[in-house]
Amino acid sequence: MTLLSGWRRGSHSADGFEYPTYTEGEGPGVIVMHESPGLTPEVVRFGREVVDAGFTVVMPHFFGPAHRAPYALEAVHVVPRLCIGREFTTVATGRTTPVAAWLRSLARRVHGEAGGVGVGAVGMCFTGGFALAMMLEPVVVAPVLAQPAVPVPLTSRRAADVGLDPGDLVAVRDRVRAGCPVLGVRYRDDWATGTRFDTLTDHLGGGFLRVELERSGHATLTGERHPEAVDAVIGFLTERLQPH
Repeated sequence: MTLLSGWRRGSHSADGFEYPTYTEGEGPGVIVMHESPGLTPEVVRFGREVVDAGFTVVMPHFFGPAHRAPYALEAVHVVPRLCIGREFTTVATGRTTPVAAWLRSLARRVHGEAGGVGVGAVGMCFTGGFALAMMLEPVVVAPVLAQPAVPVPLTSRRAADVGLDPGDLVAVRDRVRAGCPVLGVRYRDDWATGTRFDTLTDHLGGGFLRVELERSGHATLTGERHPEAVDAVIGFLTERLQPH
């Protein structure tokens, strides 16, 4: 038995990329994107919490180990691969991650299979901002950014950057103005998130819903899981995807 026992392994190909996927549950679809260093037990446990709340969860496996804690050396080696991989953006500003088109294609597939009013998208840390880029696909109606940490906040410009091309940021703003809110969760003093929550408030106004936790930490939904963050995310997904 492993943490992924019961999850259906598949794959999805689009836009020149192919990644394994793990699916479980019934109900509206939610795409849960793992953080660095991989699809760890903590990420899988969070995915199970979303399943138990009444959703079909699809977890792509982008990099690193799956369902087990990484070895220390293995975790160290993940970061350089992310920096040079053509599908990800780690340092450049004003750029949408190249894997966004693949994620939007996956969202369309998940919506077609699970049905409902739309799809949720939860990104964490390295993938935290990916949910924003997915909003260019109309079926994505419940985007969640958990401690978005890319681009790495080495300068004030990078700290404020939300990982979108200027045109994509305008498209996201238009969707928010049309009634699609964005949820962001983080620990208030987490340096890795930079000032991008303020950037999002400047661009999205009240359509950017901020949950900022007082306790120190980083991984709000996994390694340093905070019940308030988990409850906020599941509550948001329920409100957006399971309307009564």
